[in-house]
Amino acid sequence: MRLQLKFGAQALDSVTCARACVRVIDKSGKSAEGWGETPLSVAWAWPSQSDYETRHTAFKEFTRQVATALTQADLTGHPIEIGHRFVKEGLGTLCEQFNGSRSPEEALPHLASLVAFSLFDLAIHDAYATLHQVPVYESYHREFLPANLDQFIEPAKRSLDYRKLHLSDFLVKTPAKKLPVWHLIGGLDPLSEEELCGDEPDDGYPVLLRDWIRRDGLNCLKIKLCGNDQAWDRARLQKVGRIAREEGVTWLSADFNCTVSEPAYVNEILDELRVDDPVTFQKILYVEQPFPYDLDAHQIEVHSVSARKPLFMDESAHDWTYLRKGRELGWNGVALKTCKTQTGALLSAAFAKSHGMGLMVQDLTNPMLAQIPHFQLAAHVGTIMGVESNGMQFYPAASEPEAKVHPGLFQRRKGMLDGSTLRGAGFGYRLSEIERELPVAVYE
Repeated sequence: MRLQLKFGAQALDSVTCARACVRVIDKSGKSAEGWGETPLSVAWAWPSQSDYETRHTAFKEFTRQVATALTQADLTGHPIEIGHRFVKEGLGTLCEQFNGSRSPEEALPHLASLVAFSLFDLAIHDAYATLHQVPVYESYHREFLPANLDQFIEPAKRSLDYRKLHLSDFLVKTPAKKLPVWHLIGGLDPLSEEELCGDEPDDGYPVLLRDWIRRDGLNCLKIKLCGNDQAWDRARLQKVGRIAREEGVTWLSADFNCTVSEPAYVNEILDELRVDDPVTFQKILYVEQPFPYDLDAHQIEVHSVSARKPLFMDESAHDWTYLRKGRELGWNGVALKTCKTQTGALLSAAFAKSHGMGLMVQDLTNPMLAQIPHFQLAAHVGTIMGVESNGMQFYPAASEPEAKVHPGLFQRRKGMLDGSTLRGAGFGYRLSEIERELPVAVYE
């Protein structure tokens, strides 16, 4: 990474990406390959005080074990059916076996297991659509997926009858080719020249926030906060808010990174902003995941926060069942991520939209192939405002081969990402045109 990215208490300077190729075969023996990829973001998916490299090594090993377990699972059906069944019946058991005698503090969490499975799930969706020679999102129509939503999720409202509703009912009929893009302001990112340390990269890419805004035409800024220092968080919001005013940026979001323990912490900051800096307060479109990951262990009533600003689940929203719990506690939106599986993201989107919850699609600093399903998800589920994308901030060179084929997805111009180059079956990767040497796929 050209700059460190801080997640909670941990700062990252590198990441491992996992890429998988999956072959699917139909009853007639016809087969097709599909590809999936995701960063194994240890600090995000497996927060812990234990040794980073120990978790990193274990994360990679578990991902390999998912590959073996998946090929031995003898799963058939549509990718939504396969992904839903594997998470429900296989992934938890595999995770329990992997953790074995590990202490609770050292155990690989459910969120990390979803990330490890997500690249295979994406590849299955890509392969199935390629097999049928249709774009991925056309493969979610009734022609390919006869089952209605009641086969996968349960409503929280009695008035909702999922026996009469289908996944495709909740997808955008004519998805946009261009989406507004959110820029991430990390907790370590310098905002102005006096914050520079002198060791920043001199590689032709911006470092300071104003330079990013001007170069990329940014109109949406996501602000990482620390969650345990009100004065610092309030000052950070006000400083970014001032830059946003001066540079003509319309929208801000506040991400507290799961470190807040009491709603009063967030409420006091918002209330003070409303009085002292009302313009910045108005620019805040939503607040993201202030409270701890584990919703079962931390059932915090948050209606007071969501009454002030839309409050979006992220790390806590492992699947639709957590959305149902969160909704009862007062959360009124969800940030979807393909790294929690394409299957889970789509089912969560259907649950959220049918219950009036807002949607965003958040980044995991996705580079290379991981960027493409990420953009596609945002375009097809419909969000309150575009999509987050920050791989070009932290490791732009990693995606150079993909950027030659899809320039609009790997550079932000006029505050937008442009997916108009995506075409063909599957996710529209156009792999044959991407000049990246890939390993030969081996099926076991």
